[in-house]
Amino acid sequence: MKQEHWASLRRMAVRAFGALLMFAAVGLVAITARSQFNFRAAAARHGGETIELAGNAQPQPGQHGSMARIVGTPTVLEAPQDPQFNLRVNAPILVRHVEMFQWREVRIGRSVHYEQDWVDHPLDASHFEQPAGHANPGAFPLSSEKFVAGLVQIGGFKLSLPLLHALPGVAVVTPDLQALPQNLAASFSRYQDYLVTSAQPGHPQLGDVRVSWNEVPLRQVTVVARIDGDRLVPATDAGDGKGYHVDIGDVSLYDMFPDLPVPPQFVLAKQVLAVLLAALGAFLLISTHRRRDGLLALALGVLAVGAVAAVLSVGNDNTAMAAWLALTLLGIGLASWRLRLYRRRTD
Repeated sequence: MKQEHWASLRRMAVRAFGALLMFAAVGLVAITARSQFNFRAAAARHGGETIELAGNAQPQPGQHGSMARIVGTPTVLEAPQDPQFNLRVNAPILVRHVEMFQWREVRIGRSVHYEQDWVDHPLDASHFEQPAGHANPGAFPLSSEKFVAGLVQIGGFKLSLPLLHALPGVAVVTPDLQALPQNLAASFSRYQDYLVTSAQPGHPQLGDVRVSWNEVPLRQVTVVARIDGDRLVPATDAGDGKGYHVDIGDVSLYDMFPDLPVPPQFVLAKQVLAVLLAALGAFLLISTHRRRDGLLALALGVLAVGAVAAVLSVGNDNTAMAAWLALTLLGIGLASWRLRLYRRRTD
């Protein structure tokens, strides 16, 4: 009686441990799947999962539609030019600023006074509180403009227009008097980093015009965008409504997108481990019924893990769901075969 009692307790312990292993296996595959889905959902807000490209990377088959992170210094192949002033720079973007020396109204509390200063848009003196004696010249003879390079690349990838406009940084461009067309050379002189129409540049008069330029400098940047052939473009379906990111220097993906969780590691290894744990648990359970069938245990382990993973994949990852469903059906088929074989032997 005592031996039977201990044998019964041992069987119960084996069954409990087997069931615990199967629960652990199911929990492991569920946690792994959930972490995958959470990461993909977070990545989808910024266009999807991102592949890493070297700064000299060239377009490769199979990359189309993927989000990519690439670090490098842009190369300008078709430089921007200000045609009126014959100014060309080796930069992605050239910006012309035009200002006129005008009267402006300054209010401090109830006090109003007038002073002359450089302003980048026409000021209508008729709206001043005291317009008499403070009339401004009116329309500018030139306009401020932005000139964008025709072709800029990082490695073998061309940057689309939104990415060019997103390139950070500003640097002053020194104008070249020698390059000016004749008609403008007669009107402008150089003063510091400006071209001015002032007869005495240090003492401008009402209506004088000054022109200056800025460029977006070439420097190392990190770009995250979608691959479209040999171009990098915004991901139009991104949940954040932007679909790209550009930053100065070598910036990690997680510094660019702080809401992005760390991707799950060793996913395949965890899935295999889950199947093996479930198989071991099943083996312990069926061994208490005087059966030691490794193939049946493996089939039951595959069945348990595959079924849970397939259910979790519904609505999250159709490819994964199909793979797990196929594995589950394989487990069912293998288990059925082993059970039929066992019945034949016992009949």
